[in-house]
Amino acid sequence: METGRASKTALRVAIRRAAHQLMDQPPVLNDPIAVRLVGEGFARDMERAQHKVARDFRAYMAARSRFAEDQLAMAVARGVTQYVVLGAGLDTFAWRNPFAGLRVFEVDFPATQEWKRGMLKEAGLALPPGLTFVALDFEHQALAAGLAEAGFDAGRAAFFSWLGVVPYLTLEAFRSTVADLARMAQGSGVSFDYGLSAQALGPLRRLALQALSERVASAGEPFKLLFTPGELERELRQAGFKRLEQCDSGQVNALYFNGRSDGLKLSEPGLGMLVTAWV
Repeated sequence: METGRASKTALRVAIRRAAHQLMDQPPVLNDPIAVRLVGEGFARDMERAQHKVARDFRAYMAARSRFAEDQLAMAVARGVTQYVVLGAGLDTFAWRNPFAGLRVFEVDFPATQEWKRGMLKEAGLALPPGLTFVALDFEHQALAAGLAEAGFDAGRAAFFSWLGVVPYLTLEAFRSTVADLARMAQGSGVSFDYGLSAQALGPLRRLALQALSERVASAGEPFKLLFTPGELERELRQAGFKRLEQCDSGQVNALYFNGRSDGLKLSEPGLGMLVTAWV
């Protein structure tokens, strides 16, 4: 992600989420707002979404959002009243928020947020109450400071989602962010996904990873950071997280794709893992 330029991958994610609403019934993630936000200008992209590889990607993107929002629901049940979407892109949760009194903070690059505002305006979607945009560059600004300026209450527990961001960070930026998260009030948590490094994959998946890496690099947003599950756990433990769980493709399929008549599910082993960690 280049400073001053909106994210191309954020648009691809939104298109796949919209395609999931139109092509997969029942949807794993109910997100009609994504369809409105994407609009009618991406018919060709919707056609491409029928390809097997694209089908796998949209299943993964729907599942990771559903996973994070399910974890959020559990946090809210325990009294959490602040939700922070890190690297929000074209996320739509704030427009679907079912929790009265839950404040939502969307954190992203200023250029991406400006672009999102334009798309919202075109779609006729007003900003919902309780939503605050937080303009931040993860590579150059501290998360805690940016949130404090936006009215976030660091003395109260919060839940964070961080989807589709980690592979594009430097290790330094990743460590800085998880250190900030680990210093949040007791009871805070975060759900995020990360890419598996080549040494955690078999030969076929290594080829798939190489092809995906080349694709995102050609869009100007190359992968910088991949982990094995053991490496990721060490990073979180060292940062100060007390509890964590990791879900691979098989576990995610068991949660969200069992019994589907259309056969929609994640490929195994997948390129990504889902994680929830608690302070």
